[in-house]
Amino acid sequence: MTRRAVLLASLFAAISFWSTVGGTAGAEEMDTAALAAMKTAKATLHRALIASKTHGTPISAKFEIEDGKLQFSIYTMKGNDFMEIVADAKTGTIARIEEITDAMDLNQAMEQKAAMAKANVPLLTAAEAAVTANAGSRAVSIVPKLKNGQATAEVTLLAGSTFKTVTVKLD
Repeated sequence: MTRRAVLLASLFAAISFWSTVGGTAGAEEMDTAALAAMKTAKATLHRALIASKTHGTPISAKFEIEDGKLQFSIYTMKGNDFMEIVADAKTGTIARIEEITDAMDLNQAMEQKAAMAKANVPLLTAAEAAVTANAGSRAVSIVPKLKNGQATAEVTLLAGSTFKTVTVKLD
């Protein structure tokens, strides 16, 4: 397998959390576009987590591509209500706030809420710890999970053109 094929396969696996780009673009094109967009994004996952706090407790955040544009998607909870906050990745400006009603998204939000219920560490702190431990990286996704009853967060980092996922304990 060539170095390019290995890199593209790795990128595809690492960015599987992104939405599919509309149209008929192949996975290789999507990976290249996503990576290029990530490198030019001025807003950060940290700022998105901070900005979303006015709309509830952040329970996950990620860069994603929707309709060919890079954006942030932040899930928040307030009581038993779940919201998705979508923000422009270039400016950090909130574009829209929607109640989560899609069954699959709602299920993910409930799983994230269950993990955060056992967490003693906020997502922002976990993301900062992951970045600090991996100098030169920036956080591009954070999703809490329960692993053997323990609250953890999977943080995906980008350093140059390499993605890496690390697990941070939340308790």
